[in-house]
Amino acid sequence: MALGKNYDGQDCSLASALEVIGERWTLLVIRDAMYGVRRFADFQAHLDIPKAVLSQRLSALVAAGLLERRRYQDAPPRDEYVLTPVGRELWIPVLSLGQWGERHLAGNGPRRLFHHATCDTRLDAVSFCATCRRSVPIEEVEVRPGPGLCDDMRRDQVSLALRKPHRLLAPILTR
Repeated sequence: MALGKNYDGQDCSLASALEVIGERWTLLVIRDAMYGVRRFADFQAHLDIPKAVLSQRLSALVAAGLLERRRYQDAPPRDEYVLTPVGRELWIPVLSLGQWGERHLAGNGPRRLFHHATCDTRLDAVSFCATCRRSVPIEEVEVRPGPGLCDDMRRDQVSLALRKPHRLLAPILTR
C-alpha cells in the first residue's frame, strides 16, 4: 500500500511544509532551480527523473507558488520554471540540509562550495558571511565545484555546466 501524501491530524507547520516539499524528487527539483536549471529537459537529464514524475512535481510546485512557469519559446511552445520569492526562501533550509548530508553521509568532502559573490567569503550552513557579518540572500551567492565533485562521472550538459563557478539563479542554458 502506498503512503499518503498528507499528514492528516498533524497540527504542525513542519507537516504542512512536508506536504508541499516532502515527496521524493521535490527538493532536488528545487535545488536544481536554485542552481539555475529552468527547462524540463534539463531537469530530466540532470536528475534522471521519470518524465511523468517530473511533470507532476513541477506542476505541484507551480500550484504551491514555489515555481513560476514562463514561456521561453513559441514554436513549438515551451516553458521554463523559475523560483518565485516563496521558493527562494527555501535557500537556507536546502543549503543546511545539503551541508548536513556532506558532513555525515558523504565521504569525499563537499561537492559544491558556496561563496558570497561580493567579497568571495565562503558561506556557512545558514548562508552567513563572516566577512560582511550578515546573512547572504541567494541572489548574492556563487556556487563552485568542491573536492567531492571530482568523482562525478555524469556527462549530461547540466552536470558539465554545474562544474563551473556561477551565480545561483542564473540560467543554466544547455541548448
